[in-house]
Amino acid sequence: MLTATRAVAAAVALVAVTASAGCGVTRGDESRDLAMWIPNSPGGGYDQTGRAAVSVFDQTDITGGDFEVTNILGAGGSVALTRLMGASGDEHTLMTMGLGVVGSAYSFALPYKVTDATPIAQLIEDQEGVLVPADSPYQTIDDFVAAWQADPSGIAVGGGSSPGGPDHLFPMQLAEAVDIKPSDVRYVPYDGGGPLTSALLGEKIAVGFSGLGEFEGQIEAGELRVLAVSGEERLSGESVKDAPTLTESGIDLVFTNWRGVLAPPDISDERRDELIGFIEEMHATPEWEQALEDNGWTDALKTGDEFGEFLNEQDARVASTLEEVGLL
Repeated sequence: MLTATRAVAAAVALVAVTASAGCGVTRGDESRDLAMWIPNSPGGGYDQTGRAAVSVFDQTDITGGDFEVTNILGAGGSVALTRLMGASGDEHTLMTMGLGVVGSAYSFALPYKVTDATPIAQLIEDQEGVLVPADSPYQTIDDFVAAWQADPSGIAVGGGSSPGGPDHLFPMQLAEAVDIKPSDVRYVPYDGGGPLTSALLGEKIAVGFSGLGEFEGQIEAGELRVLAVSGEERLSGESVKDAPTLTESGIDLVFTNWRGVLAPPDISDERRDELIGFIEEMHATPEWEQALEDNGWTDALKTGDEFGEFLNEQDARVASTLEEVGLL
């Protein structure tokens, strides 16, 4: 897989489709304006997190300036990460990211990792769900696992992230938990929740693995069903409250995704500390507390060096999983 994608990596820095919200700004050294780059399409998980944070900043005027939000699409976040690395020393740019971007750096054979950027903060954790179309023969997670164990390579499963991302790591770890070899899993990657929904409804795959925030409309409409969620406790949303956890179903696995914020490499220590301070102030507001509740996110703030150590651990976790399935 990685050999096949080296040609993609060569093109990553050349192509980016962007959609912006807010006014364009010119940022000199003394400007208080900031850019927030988002490495997926509008409505995706990184987009939801980034825009929620920017909304709080706009309401509270913590930074003393304006935010320009830009969606940078492509290659599971690798296009955005490439641009971030190319913005070395830019002290007015932030980028939302998470486990999927850690994985895409490997999947698309980039010459750098997320650990080469400047760690600012982890913001949230988010559960994953096991999704099927409404007319799926799998009525419970036990139904699916039994069929999967009988024919792991015959059942196509998919996720909204590249190999190494959360939607890939989750089914691989679930397979291990139910005594299926991860290398036998037939995983199909899609670039976000929209394409994954189309694949599920179009019967291109039988089961989808992803965070549930992007599928709320289809779940409420009865087009998709949730067989199980991956966290320690059930979710509280009306449309998903009846979905059991994996542990409730007798499967020894708890899995959570996370999202955070990076800055370009080679910014000053003083500016890094100031950006961390902005995030900490935002985190302490009632507006952010409301955003956590509205989106069903788990508060998981880590900043600076603590977040940097976490990124190193996550990078090693992704590399280990990719090695196990023969992709490294």
